[in-house]
Amino acid sequence: MIAVKDLLFSYKGQNLPTLKNISFRIDDQEIFGFLGPSGAGKSTTQKVLTGVLKNYRGSVMLRGREVNNISRKFYENIGVAFEFPNLYLKFTALENLELFASFYQCEKYDAEELLQRVGLWEDRNLRVEAFSKGMRMRLNFIRSILHKPRLLFLDEPTAGLDPVNARMLKDFILELRDKGTTVFLTTHNMNDADELCDRLAFMIEGQLPIIDTPEKLKLQHGKKTVKVKYRLNGQPETKEFELKELGANNEFLSIINKAEIETIHTQEATLEDIFIQVTGKQLA
Repeated sequence: MIAVKDLLFSYKGQNLPTLKNISFRIDDQEIFGFLGPSGAGKSTTQKVLTGVLKNYRGSVMLRGREVNNISRKFYENIGVAFEFPNLYLKFTALENLELFASFYQCEKYDAEELLQRVGLWEDRNLRVEAFSKGMRMRLNFIRSILHKPRLLFLDEPTAGLDPVNARMLKDFILELRDKGTTVFLTTHNMNDADELCDRLAFMIEGQLPIIDTPEKLKLQHGKKTVKVKYRLNGQPETKEFELKELGANNEFLSIINKAEIETIHTQEATLEDIFIQVTGKQLA
């Protein structure tokens, strides 16, 4: 679906490039996450891939075509939702969707059904200028998928959403993936990345030091131990054991058999822990 090789990009007047010879691929029907702090180059990469920024060096292929050479018709296959919603504030929610739907000749979703799906049906005739940030984010998301794109670019899709609506939107994204959509997701939200992404790329200062699945990253960088919190004779205790030959560890087996177990967890690293280990920087 996407193949990037030795991508180099510099903004006009910039001494150092924003993107420094990065390479990666994204398979069909995959959610691929770009993680990194603000200013790392995530949004610049997305803008190159969507054709907004043209003067790059290297190769950027979308479905077998170089981005600089794709036709306007090709954009029928692409949906984009940037972090800051691109909506007409004086139009109602329904008018916004009807306008954007008119730009495409392909098969489209029913706008009213999408509004119902994201909880905006009752506000369909309200001008967007009266919407909260979370409402605008939900409207911006369904605007980006109106034309059933095969390739979807999302930038911080859950920003400004409460937990219930964030969960709803993430379930929607997973559903789209399962139905055949390929998703390029830029975020600094590690929970979103962990829940959504099939593979992750860590971006720092325009480079990609690591690309892998969330599961492999957590296994590679986590402690190979299990921590048990329990009560013995009414007293709270905590013990940590090596995973190797755990089933033959007599102390562990004794605790399991005799104590009141409160929690038991393996000590895999979080994605944020891994990001700090790999890059030496905090997410922000």
